Amino acid sequence: MPYLYAMGAILCWASLPAAIGSGLKGLSVPALLGISFTSAALFLYVKDMLISRSWKIHFPGLKPSLVGVWGIFVYHAVYYKAMEMAPLAEGTILATTWSFWIVVFSSILQFRRVRPAILLTAMAGLVGAGIVIAAGKQISFDPNHLTGYGLALFCGLIWSSFSVALPFLNLKKSPMTAFTMYAAWISLLIWLFYGGMEIPETRTLLSAIYLGCVPLGLSFYFWDKAITTGNVTIIGYLSYLTPPLAVVMVGVIHGEQITMQVVAGMVIIIGSSVAGKIFMDKSK
Repeated sequence: MPYLYAMGAILCWASLPAAIGSGLKGLSVPALLGISFTSAALFLYVKDMLISRSWKIHFPGLKPSLVGVWGIFVYHAVYYKAMEMAPLAEGTILATTWSFWIVVFSSILQFRRVRPAILLTAMAGLVGAGIVIAAGKQISFDPNHLTGYGLALFCGLIWSSFSVALPFLNLKKSPMTAFTMYAAWISLLIWLFYGGMEIPETRTLLSAIYLGCVPLGLSFYFWDKAITTGNVTIIGYLSYLTPPLAVVMVGVIHGEQITMQVVAGMVIIIGSSVAGKIFMDKSK
């Protein structure tokens, strides 16, 4: 069941390009944070209210709350800024390193060291994801975008450290609604003071709301369920599937061709995931 939740989160993230295309283009980072996190917080609050039949919101203690702000708000603020400052393909490849670091960090916690076989399969998965993202694009890391590249790499460390830390919080109730509300409040303050809170045109607004409800809100719920109940290392391998699934969704929904490069990347990802699982089983 944890891995079904993980795939649910991965499909939420993968749905973004097919669902909104370039609908977010031109939206400032403060506006994107404000609208998407407000939508995500409302979505999760309504979900909690329907499930628990209570209006109360569960807020965790200070330490878990700081972890939540780090993983939910800081990650997305840095990610949006990285995508604004770096070319999309190159930035996405570097940001995808969070899957690699989840495998590495979680395997260190599990085995007290980095096992070479797991490290190699994690690197193979990263290569596969890079092949998919680079399909049909001219990839070149321009020194003029070093700040954006650095932010994208930092994203990988933020989300991976947050994901690996989640199970160790040992919370009785899911904190994701509270975490997302913290992010929404901070984002609205930033939007108010730096963005002027101008409402974008309808298509852009709907795209940002979709981003908040599905790739953020619903995925947070799935990801928390997966990470806190499943093997984090295996989930890290599965998360490499996000880029190829995004390409497949665009191809199916919009009728775009899926190249052999994308297929090859997906095969590498699946192969590395299976090999990683085998090596982990043998290490027990």
